[in-house]
Amino acid sequence: MRRELIPDAVLITSYIDGDEHALAKLIERHKQKIYSFIYSKVYDRDVTEDIFQDTFIKVIRTLKLGKYNEEGKFLPWIMRIAHNLVIDHFRKNNRMPKFDNTDEFNIFSVISDTGLNAEKQIIKNQVEEDVRRLIEELPEDQKRVLIMRMYKDMSFKEISECTGVSINTALGRMRYALINLRKVIDKHNIILTN
Repeated sequence: MRRELIPDAVLITSYIDGDEHALAKLIERHKQKIYSFIYSKVYDRDVTEDIFQDTFIKVIRTLKLGKYNEEGKFLPWIMRIAHNLVIDHFRKNNRMPKFDNTDEFNIFSVISDTGLNAEKQIIKNQVEEDVRRLIEELPEDQKRVLIMRMYKDMSFKEISECTGVSINTALGRMRYALINLRKVIDKHNIILTN
């Protein structure tokens, strides 16, 4: 995939100076990450679309008012806006989401109850079913390693013995499986957001 050459900061300046295309480029560049993040919290395409649009309305307002000062940190800033709008959505509905403390979004860690109510259980089952369907799109050797590792909790040594390949090959297949799974997820999200 070709890397974007124009930095976010330059596009922001161009947009503030009146170039509407600069904002379109920014949205295009970051929409996958933002959309995926919102969807991972609300599990509802319509709500995700609404929050996604509200996020960019807020971004446009802030930029037009000249209040943006997060030089070089556009994506973390916009993710914070999306995160806050997700929280607002759940507050309105008297429900709080679960925010996992991942490396990428550790600022979004929010304490939540560990017990699953019926609605959360249905959502969890749906997500697991969706993930299984996405895994089916992986090449056979990668799918096999992923299933052994994730669902059968096998070590890479066990996977290597079971598949007759070296541990490094098993690790490589797992790595490519995760990369390709991400591509499959992105591909499906692109279909959803258009």
